[in-house]
Amino acid sequence: MKIAIITGASAGLGKEFLKAAPGYFPEIDEYWLIARRQDRLEEAAKLVHKQCRIFPMDLTETDSYRRLEAELKKLNPTVDLLVNNSGCGFLGNVGEGELENQLKMVDLNLRGLTAVTHVTMPYMAKGSRIINVSSIASFCPNPRMTVYSAGKAYVTAFSYGISEECAARGITVTAVCPGPMDTEFIYLGEIKGNSKTFETLPYCDPVKVVHGSYKAALAGKRCYTPKAFYKLYKVLAKFLPIGITLKMAKT
Repeated sequence: MKIAIITGASAGLGKEFLKAAPGYFPEIDEYWLIARRQDRLEEAAKLVHKQCRIFPMDLTETDSYRRLEAELKKLNPTVDLLVNNSGCGFLGNVGEGELENQLKMVDLNLRGLTAVTHVTMPYMAKGSRIINVSSIASFCPNPRMTVYSAGKAYVTAFSYGISEECAARGITVTAVCPGPMDTEFIYLGEIKGNSKTFETLPYCDPVKVVHGSYKAALAGKRCYTPKAFYKLYKVLAKFLPIGITLKMAKT
């Protein structure tokens, strides 16, 4: 049995990844959908005409990874596609606001993604694809979203590293680094309306991001960044002095 695992599948970009997947991966027999809200997962499962197994669990909790690991061990499927989409971001300086928000970004964006990848990897075979949703924030630290941008830098670096580790097995890994999108992410993190930078940046279309991501993954690309504007930003962030890029990236 070939399966796809999609985290954060109940809303936003995750739902778009689910909707588009059958068109790019017709060989997948079953979708395993992970998110916190069971009712939203049940609704999402209706988006594809394939068997869906839902996992209403919180990836900030260790029990979630253990449950996924146990299910994989019991059914022994081939994981043809893993989309690590779960993530969160909160606006605010370190040392201000709720500590819980800073720790949640670390637990979900880094620890959760690492754990899901680790327990899934043994069930992958030649031709399997991993897509890790990172961000343009990974290119340079973003003051007022310091923990988030540092975490996304980890996601991009992690993706590059495991892509080399998996190359001999024929498994490809793609880091997806989009700009802002009009999804619930920017509302839950209280970013919308509170950041001049987010108000002025060109937004990415989630549907186009997903299709571009799948095309990049199938082409074996290690990184996908939509829009010429953000491709240029990636280059500038690499070569300009950090003092300049920090001011450019302040949220």
